[in-house]
Amino acid sequence: MVMEVIRAKQIAKSGKIVPVTYEGQQVMIQHVDEEREMARIYKKNRPEEEMEVPVRLLQEQ
Repeated sequence: MVMEVIRAKQIAKSGKIVPVTYEGQQVMIQHVDEEREMARIYKKNRPEEEMEVPVRLLQEQ
């Protein structure tokens, strides 16, 4: 299921660990740019490698 910007923002602000994947890898959402529909994320096992991806490519498990 495609993630929506509003849900991504809820996850980012919650401070809880919510199972979200990007390209099959567990990720954490740091910030969501609502206008651009982009999310700043990092892989759970590589927090030093941040990346910006379209919110629609994230999946909540």
